Amino acid sequence: MVDVTRRSFVGFAATLPLLAHNPWAQAHIETASTAATSDDVLINFNESPWGPSAAARHAMQEGIALSGRYPYKIQYRLNALFARQQGIPEDFVQTYCGSKQALQHAVHAFTQQGSLVVAAPSYEDPAQAARGRKVTVHEIPLNAEHAHDLPRMLVADPRPGLIYICNPNNPTGTLTARSDIERALKDKPKGSILLVDEAYIDFSQATTCIPLVKEHPDLLVLRTFSKIYGMAGARLGIAVGNPVLLEQLEVFGNYNVPAASSLLGAIASLEDASLLSQRKHNNTRLREETVAWLNTRGFRCTASQANCFMIDVRRPASDIVKALAERRVHVGRVWKEWPTWVRVSVGTDDDMHRFREAFAEVMA
Repeated sequence: MVDVTRRSFVGFAATLPLLAHNPWAQAHIETASTAATSDDVLINFNESPWGPSAAARHAMQEGIALSGRYPYKIQYRLNALFARQQGIPEDFVQTYCGSKQALQHAVHAFTQQGSLVVAAPSYEDPAQAARGRKVTVHEIPLNAEHAHDLPRMLVADPRPGLIYICNPNNPTGTLTARSDIERALKDKPKGSILLVDEAYIDFSQATTCIPLVKEHPDLLVLRTFSKIYGMAGARLGIAVGNPVLLEQLEVFGNYNVPAASSLLGAIASLEDASLLSQRKHNNTRLREETVAWLNTRGFRCTASQANCFMIDVRRPASDIVKALAERRVHVGRVWKEWPTWVRVSVGTDDDMHRFREAFAEVMA
């Protein structure tokens, strides 16, 4: 049985048929088929190699004793804490069982009368959610700097329902400037919603778009505790936007309240003043060391500011993914738009050392 942990497929009534056509699900199946063990290097799903912080783990253990009750009060505490830290009203914040649930609800809510516009390559789930409802999807290639080509995205459809920006982008890890996003908010077609997915922003030097929601009722920003906070298996995400916008998400199955353990872990993570800087520093060091090693060997990489990056291996990337897996090093799936590029997540020092050894052997 495959244990799906990357923004699990909540919200689809026809999940099983989708699995056969979903590249992420297929990658999960392929990883499972290699009989991965605890000694395997798992740098394939952009998970944190460090897991929850010590404070979060302690808080999550305390949450077990509270699991006999619905944790609404804890949820409101988390919403209030996040809102206070971000300088926005509390009713602009809502928590979900993973940010993917909020993302799918947004696609369903805001493409009722219009299309979906996305970058390519980027996180595939919005396009899959839209196509599952027979919604038109416009996929616009990244620009020469591997950022979202917002001018082209804004003219893809005169009346799009939703424009999706993943920033930093998955799988490339590259940034789209906040100034460009602000310009897009001003220039986008009237009535369309702009969604900025900031799952990876804490790894980067970028400025969050969250403060903009106070002035832009057509902006929705998503955050997750799956990445830098190391809580992918705890399933906890946050949607930030005007209350009227958030209400439209709840039409699609309401929101399932995350477990008390997840909520308490999130609160402890937000209250840990040193956690983000430590993890950002470690991630940056390991990513840049690996990219530099690849560059000296003639391999081009994306200018990532996330916990993943892409490598142009100059041959069918699926062959390289398979060859690395045979050496018990599991890297990311292949995007159809970039068939010669491999995505690599940032792991521990040992993970990246073993990746370099296996990569050198395969590419030899």
